[in-house]
Amino acid sequence: MIGNMQAHSLTTAMLIDHAERNHAQTEIVSRAPDCTLQRTTWSELAHDAKRLAAALTDLGVSPGDRVATFAWNRIPHLALYYGVTAAGMVLHTVNPRLFSDQIEYIINHGGASVLCVDPDLLHLIEPLADRLTAIKRIIVLCSKNEIPDSSLTSLIAYDELVAGANPIDEWPELEENSAATLCYTSGTTGNPKGVLYSHRSTVLHSYSIVAADAMALSAKDCALLITPLFHVNAWGVPFASALCGAKLVLPGSALDGASLYEFLKDEGVTFSLGVPTVWFGVLDYLEKNTSASEREAMAINRVFVGGAGVPRSLIVRFRELLGIDVLQSWGMTETSPVATVCRPLSKHDRLDQEARTDLMTSQGRALCGVELRVESADGSEIPLGSNEAGLLKVRGPWVVSHYFGQEPNSALDDHGWFDTGDVAWIDGDGFLHITDRAKDVIKSGGEWISSIEIENAAVAHPAVTEAAAIPVPHPRWQERPLLLITLNPGQKLSRDEMLDYLKPQMASWWLPDDVVVVEELPHTATGKLRKIDLRERYRNHFTADSDSIEKQAVS
Repeated sequence: MIGNMQAHSLTTAMLIDHAERNHAQTEIVSRAPDCTLQRTTWSELAHDAKRLAAALTDLGVSPGDRVATFAWNRIPHLALYYGVTAAGMVLHTVNPRLFSDQIEYIINHGGASVLCVDPDLLHLIEPLADRLTAIKRIIVLCSKNEIPDSSLTSLIAYDELVAGANPIDEWPELEENSAATLCYTSGTTGNPKGVLYSHRSTVLHSYSIVAADAMALSAKDCALLITPLFHVNAWGVPFASALCGAKLVLPGSALDGASLYEFLKDEGVTFSLGVPTVWFGVLDYLEKNTSASEREAMAINRVFVGGAGVPRSLIVRFRELLGIDVLQSWGMTETSPVATVCRPLSKHDRLDQEARTDLMTSQGRALCGVELRVESADGSEIPLGSNEAGLLKVRGPWVVSHYFGQEPNSALDDHGWFDTGDVAWIDGDGFLHITDRAKDVIKSGGEWISSIEIENAAVAHPAVTEAAAIPVPHPRWQERPLLLITLNPGQKLSRDEMLDYLKPQMASWWLPDDVVVVEELPHTATGKLRKIDLRERYRNHFTADSDSIEKQAVS
């Protein structure tokens, strides 16, 4: 028997229409390339999106065609989110922080015919333009007189393009499983892979993350979107904000502590999200440049942190400086990305501060719609509450089935599970504890050592800025951990001092065999440690002659 309810497709047009009708005057604030502030509303953004859809159609872009973006978190980029997707085209975000060869590969692989570029990023496209085989038009996201001098010809000014178009009357009817956005993995091993989200998966993900046990995002909120729009659609918040009518604040390229504090203070920000690296910078600024009364006057009441494991020290600093809890989440490009959120249960209200901090270092529980499975090496499921680690798999309506350009369901096992590549365990309450990436776990004498737990312990030392624990081949134990650390300015820390600090916090056989202080550690464009580079550089650290062991700074 079929239910008697109306059947309406779940599309991004539904989201922007809702925001226009019910939250018309809610503001969207953006920092422009010249650092001035621009303001619009959900109603004005919806109108511009319909003009943009008409303009792109006039340029020959058809439903299903990809429109690539190479831009920061600014109003034109947000307008593209709806002007492209709600019209049936596919928004393809490209990360400008990647290496040029990866940028070239991603744009070509995605097959976009139009590329939309921020004016302060145009110089990165100029040397690649001749090699972008499918690109026919380049739109610069500014007015004509703001386009910088360029070797590229026939550039189109966004402002004039949108202003000269007649808005479409209404959005086309789309099949909800049609493609909406295309995002690429960071490509730490091999070429980046494309994940093609549908309208249905995007809307379901939006409903999920506004829930009370996720971001708890509502029309009362002012959300500072630190996570870039080119990082998995800024974790879905541009769509979720339209769904609930939240005010949005877009910081552009200015992600320093002073600029972000200005927004936090002046715009009444209640909620924000970003990776740990950015938050450390914000907290450093607040600690050095604001008074307790100024921090108390801030409206922010929660922060959402993901993209990398949240160090215990970050959780403690947020509590001490701002009196708020960090909401750690876990996900990946392949999961749209939010799959779990660490929200305590009512029974955890009785925990003391130390135990609560322990809980908040976990990745939390699965959102409704997401299923988690931990498997042993033989493929059998490891029960919840056993505290035994294994390979983490996931499935759900916003989890990838296959990568862009590959065979249907080719990313799944025979039972429809996607292998995340993470090693994890799930406790009796359903809280996920990721111990490592499968490729980063340290296998010593047949036993596993978690590089993440070593790193979290190391960065809690007041002299340490960042830490990376890597597996290095060992003549006796197969692999042993090597700890690489960077120090805060003016600090000194010896190998033995670091090891003495770690000894009370872990089993003796987990202790790194060596500690190397380096000037900096290599990162991917998404802020994750490039451990593949470190493993290659230090692969002979425990086997080479002591005189030839590399202990130089990592550049």
